[in-house]
Amino acid sequence: MTNHWIDIKNSDVILIMGSNAAENHPISFKWVTQAMENGATLISVDPRFTRTSAKADIYAPIRSGADIAFLGGLVKYILDNELYHKEYVVEHTNAAFLINPEFSFDAGVFSGYDAAKRKYDKSTWTYQTDADGIPKEDPTLQDPNCVFQLLKKHYAEYDLDTVSGVSGTPKADLLKIYEAFGSTGKPDKVATIMYAMGWTQHTYGTQNIRTAAIAQLLLGNIGRAGGGINALRGESNVQGSTDHCLLFHILPGYLKPPSARYETLEAYLKAYTPSSNDSKSANWWQHYPKYAVSLFKWMYGENATPENEFGYQWLGKLDDGANYSWLSMFESMYAGNIKGFFAWGQNPAVGGSNANMNRKAMENLDWMVAVNLWDTETSSFWERPGVNPADIKTEVFSLPVAASMEKEGSITNSGRWGQWRWKAIDPPGEAKADSWIINSLMIRLRKLYAADAGPNPDPILKLAWNYGEGEVDAHQVAKEINGWALSDVKDADGNVIVAAGKQVKNFTQLRDDGSTASANWLYSGSYNEDGNMMSRRDNTDYHPAGIGLVSKWGWAWPVNRRIIYNRASCDAQGKPFDPKRFTVRWNGEKWEGDVPDGGWPPDAKHAFIMKPEGHARIFGAGRADGPFPAHYEPWESPVDNAIYPEQNISPAFKLWDSEMDQRGAPDKYPLVGTTYRVSEHWQTGAMTRNLPWLAEMQPDMFVEMSVELAAERGIENGEKVIVEGARGSIESVAVVTKRIKPFNINGQVVHQVGLPWHWGYKGLVTGDSANELTPPVGDANTMIPETKAFLCNIKKIA
Repeated sequence: MTNHWIDIKNSDVILIMGSNAAENHPISFKWVTQAMENGATLISVDPRFTRTSAKADIYAPIRSGADIAFLGGLVKYILDNELYHKEYVVEHTNAAFLINPEFSFDAGVFSGYDAAKRKYDKSTWTYQTDADGIPKEDPTLQDPNCVFQLLKKHYAEYDLDTVSGVSGTPKADLLKIYEAFGSTGKPDKVATIMYAMGWTQHTYGTQNIRTAAIAQLLLGNIGRAGGGINALRGESNVQGSTDHCLLFHILPGYLKPPSARYETLEAYLKAYTPSSNDSKSANWWQHYPKYAVSLFKWMYGENATPENEFGYQWLGKLDDGANYSWLSMFESMYAGNIKGFFAWGQNPAVGGSNANMNRKAMENLDWMVAVNLWDTETSSFWERPGVNPADIKTEVFSLPVAASMEKEGSITNSGRWGQWRWKAIDPPGEAKADSWIINSLMIRLRKLYAADAGPNPDPILKLAWNYGEGEVDAHQVAKEINGWALSDVKDADGNVIVAAGKQVKNFTQLRDDGSTASANWLYSGSYNEDGNMMSRRDNTDYHPAGIGLVSKWGWAWPVNRRIIYNRASCDAQGKPFDPKRFTVRWNGEKWEGDVPDGGWPPDAKHAFIMKPEGHARIFGAGRADGPFPAHYEPWESPVDNAIYPEQNISPAFKLWDSEMDQRGAPDKYPLVGTTYRVSEHWQTGAMTRNLPWLAEMQPDMFVEMSVELAAERGIENGEKVIVEGARGSIESVAVVTKRIKPFNINGQVVHQVGLPWHWGYKGLVTGDSANELTPPVGDANTMIPETKAFLCNIKKIA
């Protein structure tokens, strides 16, 4: 989230798309409701008429997978009708930057494409620069090579008729939404966007969000109260787990994992430390070495010295181009390349796309450790329906673990707020906290390595592992995350600003000389010498404009900033575009309001401090699948790409070809399927299907279909049906509803059905998983699976 939950109340227009917030994020809807009471317009765009839609001022249906067409039409509408906030666009985005004249986009493909590798050479996706390496600009936005003109050209084909034909959204609905959202390009109006998995779980999920960001940047809605791009996370601590390096492609604080191509620390730091010759660019990632070296010092303590590159050689190195994401992991497991697996707080036998493959893949393991509250489908994959346990050699260990209320620590919500929670009760039976399990495992591993070192013991034995026996003190870990001085930290004049052994105030005091340690620079400031900032519970709104920052409740990264890029809410003189709802403002001596993105005077530094050029990127050359979002069809689609007929699907995502990676054809599977959640169940249902009151409220796996489709197939509400696809078939209860309507896609009738994914073969109530149908492909940038758009068919059970 660029903003936070409470800030939604400040919006004039709220677009909820790729999300059913009223049902799946009900507390967020408290602030949506407050905004509406203040006069805000709520827009719901969804394939189904949901509980969110029922509360909306404007509802529009959309075929799953057509989001970029829909949003691209919004961008075109904003440009064609000159609704953009020109001062913001020129001052704070790269719209005026000139692009390499060799850059092109033709027939759905950008310049530099290698079809054999399904990969782009980005050498033409570059800025034109002057003699000092600073991007050239045309503030009039008229140069044909400037980003603004290239953007207009790119979306020229996304007119109302085309978008309606692709998305199935009626033209009248498109126009109402475009008009309402486009009205917020005025300085005294602001819009926000709320999205969730409905946008991310596509082969172009990242680009869905990029398109939304482009629209918000054109309207000047980033950095402002009531604005932003707001991700609605699916778990209470998804944001925190991402920040702290849950995924393979990042280290804590979004640092990069070492790659085999960078053989030395110097080469690694050089690769990931950007430079800028623009005196107005803060280029904040220039501090990368401070954060990386402080992380290595946390990991290896006194063993990490300048002489041994602060332990850089002890870190594992990713093979060049290697991908260890979810889909890749199970493909490799299925191929027999992975022999051991910790399924820690996850249930891939139900929750993973192409679930039948996941279950089959786990048969190829030597061992698996399942860490969970209950016996799940994953821990019992070896006795699932249809298999003979005697044929499966995998040895499975089940470790009962404490639930969230049975341990102490912090969680970080969608709005980047770190909030401390306290232990309410001891876990039952033999259940232990995660930290107890991790610590006990590492203590045993270190003893084994000490007794028999083997060829490479240092990565284990050199760790600064000092957590005692058993459960780890959460406060100790939180302090380590914040960071502390290993020796006196001095300023440029030689004055000691942090004495050895003291907590650093925030990341501005971290150093790259080995004098500081921090487990995550982004959280530096969360537990300093002033105490545990995350445990604060003062809900007073101290902001002069009363915008709901409540800055002394918990703590937000970075440095307790509640709205990031907030200096973009002001003009070059530091005057807010919207004085009544200002985020920050310059009072002649300093910034007041939220914690500013740097304390420099107005116009001293560009507002988007994390980019070397200091401007938000409408043209985003960092993406794997193109610097501008383009509409592609899902991997499985009942129709061809009407905008780019020569390029049906995104050309840059990875494809697999095992016998379990089958692709459905529309002549056999003509229906669009999508997955979603219900309020009564949680994720794979491991928790909720083991609670009798929730199991009673939603006992059966079901499939929602339109009245028209049910009539075609002779299906009655409540009947059992088979939903089948190229990778499996499941049994469901038919829910025949007017909440889903057939789509008119360029004259072709396309039916869509909806499936919740909370069921499996364990628990008080059981049923088939929707993920037995979902495909083995994912986003070109993140690899998140495309579970929101796939092909299927439905038939009655005879």
